[in-house]
Formats: sequence, structure tokens, C-alpha cells
Amino acid sequence: MPPQGSEPLFLGLDLSTQQLKGIIISQNSTLIHESAVHFDSDLPSYGTTNGAIRGPGEGEVTSPVAMWLEAIDLLMERMKHAGVDFSSILAVSGAGQQHGSVYWSHNAAALLSSLNPSRSLKDHLSPDAFSIVNSPIWQDSSTREECKVLEDLIGGAQVLAELTGSRAYERFTGNQIAKIRRLRPGAYAATSRISLISSFIPSVFLGHIVPIEISDASGMNLMNVLTCKWDDTLLQACGGPDLRSKLGPEPVEGGTNLGKVSSWWTEKWGFNPACIVAPFTGDNPATVVAVSAPGDALLSLGTSTTFLFSIPPADTPPKMFITSHLLSHPTNPNAQIAMLCYKNGALAREQVRDRYAGGDWTRFNQLVEQAPAGNNGYLGLYFPLPEIIPPNIVGEYFFRGAKDGGTPLLVDNIPLEAHPRAILESQFLSIRSRITAILPRDSPPLQRLVATGGSSANQTIRQLAADIFGMKVYIPTTKEAAGMGGALLAKFAWWREENGAAGSFEEMEGGEPTSLQCVAEPRKAVADVYEGLVGVYTACEEQIITFP
Repeated sequence: MPPQGSEPLFLGLDLSTQQLKGIIISQNSTLIHESAVHFDSDLPSYGTTNGAIRGPGEGEVTSPVAMWLEAIDLLMERMKHAGVDFSSILAVSGAGQQHGSVYWSHNAAALLSSLNPSRSLKDHLSPDAFSIVNSPIWQDSSTREECKVLEDLIGGAQVLAELTGSRAYERFTGNQIAKIRRLRPGAYAATSRISLISSFIPSVFLGHIVPIEISDASGMNLMNVLTCKWDDTLLQACGGPDLRSKLGPEPVEGGTNLGKVSSWWTEKWGFNPACIVAPFTGDNPATVVAVSAPGDALLSLGTSTTFLFSIPPADTPPKMFITSHLLSHPTNPNAQIAMLCYKNGALAREQVRDRYAGGDWTRFNQLVEQAPAGNNGYLGLYFPLPEIIPPNIVGEYFFRGAKDGGTPLLVDNIPLEAHPRAILESQFLSIRSRITAILPRDSPPLQRLVATGGSSANQTIRQLAADIFGMKVYIPTTKEAAGMGGALLAKFAWWREENGAAGSFEEMEGGEPTSLQCVAEPRKAVADVYEGLVGVYTACEEQIITFP
């Protein structure tokens, strides 16, 4: 319990690419405090750009583990200086940038268990606790050879997707491990355990290395996404016979009580000795936890466009495509999170804005609103970068007759004023065309759409999303969704302890997130038009690539 008269508090940390954030919430999930450490500006000695270091090899992107340790020390200092009472914190959890991996040395266990409160984490652990001092992160694209080997071994990209939830991706941890084993056998042999960034942080809190959490483990190409267990064939392929011991126990679900904070935290910072440490998850699953409930979808309209939705337990597993991801759910191991990720998000929208609306969003919105749903039969597909969905397509493709029931005609261009609506309709119809294919037949339809990212502030885009997806659109009232999700997972672990491990996350939170604001509602007549255009979009895409 917290000190007498103090309110129970819960700490969520989010170790993202560019910063470490700390979020504290109360028992009723109200935001109490937030602090951050920005890697480039607050810790410039590491020489990172946007939190990362590129090279020396082609496609290699890493971050220094010592920088993360120093950031934890600095964040605690800032929170204490701001008046945070660490003794009132009853549980800690959080999120880490997905796919990044940390390599512990054979000295790590002894060093973690003997932290001295007179010294910082960095001074205690770096570099001796790590066999590799710069961790590969999600931006790394240097494992193309390993990806091909893995897919060939398992029977192809589709087989791997059905087993692990994703085809082989260069940033995924299994392929990163395979590369280290191939090119740096000495470092691999010197590695006692391998953590994800999300399991690295709670290991520091507990003073021993903890298991990896099931949802973040889904981004490794090493776990069976339906059973949430390590797959021996994949372990052997990526890391050889000793990879299972290096990964540790089978992945654990969110809300698990991993233990109490080590004495270093109680003596140095005044944490409550009863403070629970719960598994951290990836940033995307943590965001889902923070701003959505079962039946909701999350549309992230940032540099890339990402669409996530929870799939409840069903008699038949969801269908998996090589262009989508399936993650185990952090609070319900029998459920999953489906994720569609598009490389050409804001970049493509901004290029159309600059070219056809003079770089002005107001003019862009006017052109969108002047055209009717269906854009008078004009459709455009825009891929300035090689796309993920549909795979490897680049360029621009235009169609007319895309509303008359016949086969749309591929043309050289469409009227200039048609482009702003065309890009929004094609981006959203691409997502819409895949949702039904992924959901099991007995799943209920999605109910709400939660929009995040830069373009979610644009009311014209919000309204178009409401009409195309046929759902009310909400925006979160918090900007730190991943950190908030981490704090809620901390509260969930504490709540389960208080309730004898009974009850669901939704029961704890009352069913729906309270930090949402409705900003757009579908118009039935317009939504009906788009219902009929899903197949039309599919016919357009089929003309440029085989539809998955």
C-alpha cells in the first residue's frame, strides 16, 4: 500500500526511438504527471540523430544501450525534482519501440543483482553487462539475406505469416539474431540472454532478466502467434540449439506480476518495496490498450499509415496475409491484434497537397469537399516509395469509370482537382478492402475508429474516414498513448493482485476508454456509396498487382 493518506499511483514508461517518457496515473486512470528525456538534446554525447546511429554497414541502424540506461537515471531525477512521490507508486509497466533487441553478457546476472544505490545504472551496467553495446532497432534493414533464408526454410512467406503472424521482415528480431550469429559469432557466444527493449527495462527494475511479453514477441518471427510459444524450428533456424536458453522462458502475458522492484530502486529513489513490476509491451500494443476497447480500430495517420484492430477470441483463427501483421493481444492471450502498415502515408498526401493544392491544406480540403463521394468515378493510387501494401509497388496509377459497375479503366491522368479526394479515398479503401478478409466470420463488426497522428487533426480527413469505414471517429485526449498504455498495464497487474488474478482489463476500466472525443460520424447515404466502391478499388488494384 502507499503511505497513509497518499493516493495509489501507477508508472508507465515509453522508451521510443527519440525519447524516454514517464507517465503517472491515479487509480481512476487520471493523468497525474509526465516527464521526458530527449536523446539527441539531453544526451548529446552519444551522437545520435533522432535517437539512432546509422552504419557502419549498409542498412544498419542501432542505438546505444548505455544511452537508454542514462536516460532512465535522468528521467528519475527529473520526476523527483518535479515532486513525484515514488513511494506512492504501486506498479510499473510500459512500452518499448518494437523489434529492438538487447544482448546481455555472461556478467549481466551478477551485475543486475548487485546494484549499489551510490552508483547510477549506467555506471553499474555499461558496458560490462552487454555483449553488444549498440542495439539493432526497428529502422535496421540489413538482414535481407537472413529473411530470404528463413522464408525458404519454412516453406515461403505465406507459411511463415500463418505461423508467426508476419512474413520475414528485416527489422524482426529473429533475423537480427541470425545476422549476429553469422557475422559476429564471438559476440553471439558471449551472449547469455537476449531481451527485447520492452523486456530490458523491467529487467533493470527487478534486478534480474525477465521473460519477453507475448504481444511484443509477435514481432520476432520466432513465436507461434496463436499458441504464444516459441517455435523450435524457427529458433534453430535463427539462433541454433542454444537460442531457446538465450531467450529464456516462454513469453508472458501483460498484467502478470513479475515481482517487486529491487532494493536499488527503494534505496536510491524511494520506491515502495511493494511496487509491482509488470511486463512491458511494444509501443503499438500499448497504444491499443490506452485508446481502444474491443470492437474499436486504431488509425494512425502519421508519416506511415497504420491500421490496428483487436480480434476477439473466435472458433476460427483470423486469416493472415503476407502484407499484414498479427500480434498476440497483451491483455488477452486468446485474442489478437491485426495490423496493416503502409509506408506511403503522410508523405503521399503531402505530395498531392503540394502539387495540386499549392501546398495549402485549406485548399486541399476545399477540393476534397467539392467532389462527391466516389470522386465522379476517378481514382488514384499514389506510391512515392515502394509500398508494403500492395507489396513493392511504386509510382502513380489513375483510373476512371470507377463507379459505374464495369471494370475501371487505367488512364494516364485524372482532372487536377480530383487528386486530393482520390488519394484519401484510395488510401482508406485499401484498408477497408482488407478488414473483412482478416476478421474471422463469427467476429462482430468494428464499432469505433480512433484516429491518431498528424493528419488526424484535419476535420475533412476525419469525416472522410468516418464515411468510408462506416464508423464514428474519435481522437484521444492524451498525446502520450504508448506511455498511458504502459501505466494502464501497471494498474492492471496491481488490480489483478488485488482481485486474486480474476477479471479482465475491460472490467477494470469499465469497458471503454474515457480519454476519447468523438469528432466525426458517418453519413449513411455517403457510407452506402463507399460500401459499393470497395470492390471497385479492388478491381483497380488488381490491374497493377495480384491482390492478396
